[in-house]
Formats: sequence, C-alpha cells, structure tokens
Amino acid sequence: MTPRAQPRTGRASGPTTELGLVSDGSWRQEPSQAQRVRILSAMVEVVYGQGLHATSVARVLARSGVSRRTFYELYEDRDDCLVAAVEQALKHAQERVIPAYEAESNWVDAVRAGLLALLSFFDEEPELARLCVVEALAGPPAMLARRQQVLQNLAVMLDVARGGTRDLPPLTAEGVVGGVFAIIHTWLLEARRAPLIGLLNPLMGNIVLPYLGAKAARRELARRAPKPPSTRRRPTATGDLTEGLRMRLTYRTLRSLAAIAEQPGASNREIADAAGISDQGQVSKLLKRLAKLGLIGNTGLGQLAGMANAWTITTKGQELLQAVRLESGQAQGSR
Repeated sequence: MTPRAQPRTGRASGPTTELGLVSDGSWRQEPSQAQRVRILSAMVEVVYGQGLHATSVARVLARSGVSRRTFYELYEDRDDCLVAAVEQALKHAQERVIPAYEAESNWVDAVRAGLLALLSFFDEEPELARLCVVEALAGPPAMLARRQQVLQNLAVMLDVARGGTRDLPPLTAEGVVGGVFAIIHTWLLEARRAPLIGLLNPLMGNIVLPYLGAKAARRELARRAPKPPSTRRRPTATGDLTEGLRMRLTYRTLRSLAAIAEQPGASNREIADAAGISDQGQVSKLLKRLAKLGLIGNTGLGQLAGMANAWTITTKGQELLQAVRLESGQAQGSR
C-alpha cells in the first residue's frame, strides 16, 4: 500500500498523545488534531448511514462542521480520509483483541478470547464494524489492500500460534479466517440481526475443526454462553478510578470532561463543539451518563423547557482527569 501523505499543516509545539494531551499534562490541543477527530468521526457516521458510494466530502463536511479548506489540509481526498478512518478503527480493535488473546496460554483459549473481544467490539461499535468488514470491500485500492493485509496477518497468527498443522494444506488458515469474516459480513447486513457475540461458539467450531477435529469442534459448540473478556491488563491509575464505572474512556468522553473542567457552566452545545460531537442527541446521552456516574453535575435549568444546561465537573471527575494526565505524562517520559 502506498504510504499516505503526511498532513500539510504545522504541528503545535510539544509532543501529544493519541488522546490529544500535551506531555506537560495540560489539555492544550493543536487545532488540526481536534478537527481531524471531527472529520474521521463524521466520515464513519456518513458511511454507516449513507453507504460508501453515497459518501462524499461535502456530506462529511456538513456532518463535521469543518471547513473544506481544513479537510484538504489534512487529507488528499475522500479516499485518503477513508483509509485514515479504517486505520483508526483497526487501532481501536487491536487495543481490545491483542491483550485478550495474549492473556491466554492455551491456543484454543487464546483464539476464543481474541474472537470474543473482536465480536464484543463490533457489537459496541457497529459503525466501525460495518466500515471495516462491509464497506471496505467497495473501497479504494488502498483500503482493500489494508483489509487483505489484516486477513493475511490473522491467518499467519493462527498458524504460528498453533505450532503445527497436522499436514494441512497451506491455505487452511486463510480459508478459516476468510470464512469467519464472510459470516460476520453476512451477519452485519441483516436488518434486525442478533448481537455478533452470539456467533462465538459456531465460529470457534469452524476454526478448530480443521486443526483439532470434529470432537473439538463439538466441544466449542457446547460451551457456555460467552461473557465479556478479561484483558488482564497492567493496573493503571485510571483503571483504579474506572473499575466500578462500567464505561470505556473514549476520546469523546475525555474531551467532554476536559471541556467542562475548562469551562464551568458549559452548555451541551459548547461541550459538543469542544469534543467534536456533531450529533446533539449523542452529547446529551453522554452527559446524562457522566452525570449518573457522578463525574459531572448540572447546575443549570435544563430540566425546564427552553432552558440551557450548565455542567460542572465533580471531585470524582477531576480525579479521573488528573489520573489520565499523569498517566499520559509517564507514557511520554518512557519514550
């Protein structure tokens, strides 16, 4: 795949993390990074809602609220932006799948844990699932090449981890991986589909059949209903704070909390602009959830018709942000 051209905009001084944090722990963010997030989020939403063929730069701009000039400072064209969106989606998927896979020592358990993490991720992020599995097939050459590379890497991983193929044909692993994604592809096209996680046992049966035989495949089909995987990651400062929150620290969540910390009394719209959320319904749901978790409070009169919300961060929310900033600084210092 031809490497994508680097953005032509200048970068702010000081290294930044993938969350947009400056290494000194502050939340000052280069303008292009915030706009990049808004554009990529809008790209994923438009593809999910309209389909790849109907996705245009104009529709992405309308969804993101970013200027045409800014878009072309960051990306060569629509296809360049699509490839960037796929890369971001793959990065998020890897962050879930790899730790789950590596936490298990047994081959079958490792494959099962990794597949469970992937299916869970796709269920939680249906827009990213459709982009990577369905729409990528109709994408530009670079997008197709990236998808094929991922499938090949998975096939190699499957064979290498197994440590022997019982004299199986060399294309066995590729056929297994291709079959798994073909089933997921079909499932994602269903208008009223059940959660993908329900495919775990049947898919595991298909995976182990050529390697371990029919008896092992039947064992996978008969296993108990899947539960969310445990990634067994190294404990972190933020992990201690979020253990009981039942939430994932996404970019939008952290940017929303940071916006409220920087602008006490901020309204829904002000927070949405700072976090790069174009859908007012989405920001409303996010803020309600953060309030329910005790991270923010509403001091406005939003409960009354026509009155604006005024959000402030709680001590618990401040502790969470501080932990993220400290963790970010430690990560930068270790590089």
